[in-house]
Amino acid sequence: MNYKDTYFGRIGYICMINYLKEKSMDPYALIQRYYQQDTEAYNILVTHSEQVRDKALALAKQHPAMNLDTAFIAEAAMLHDIGMFKTHAPAIACHGTDEYICHGYLGADLVRAAGYPKHALVCERHTGTGLSLSTIQLRNLPIPHRAMEPISLEEQLICFADKFFSKTKLTTEKPVAKVRIGLSRYGEEAVSRFDTWCKLFLV
Repeated sequence: MNYKDTYFGRIGYICMINYLKEKSMDPYALIQRYYQQDTEAYNILVTHSEQVRDKALALAKQHPAMNLDTAFIAEAAMLHDIGMFKTHAPAIACHGTDEYICHGYLGADLVRAAGYPKHALVCERHTGTGLSLSTIQLRNLPIPHRAMEPISLEEQLICFADKFFSKTKLTTEKPVAKVRIGLSRYGEEAVSRFDTWCKLFLV
């Protein structure tokens, strides 16, 4: 009997296919499943995501000792906001029904369903500087009650880079001081985590 036809052989083959699938994804193709090209929402999403991607990659390049997965960063940064079309955010041409704070986990559901669970975690964990379970429960946020804080260095770096760009003002990068002010609405913990990232990634 061929090893591939055994139980463990089949499991190994499936794992290999999943691994290769994770490694060879096209974020633009996935975006285009849900956004029509040349629409305002598509242009906002892609422009913003490219800004986040480019900043994250530039910072990764400055820290070779971290041994960051730059291919993953490039892909996941492009997808982090993919769920925004499901929310009601007319200022960024989104006319869905969910609150905007839901866009992270909604996007994660889409990316996970497409077969990219690691990329999905970036979607889910990038709101603010991440949302703890206690914060979600305390504020009774309309999202699943589970921890949604970035864990891997790649997740943290993409979340950090995202804070410097707005989808309503696509032409400018925010200075650190303005980012800190914006994060204050999430509480002192969010500002503190951002400050930690500044020391980690900007030095």
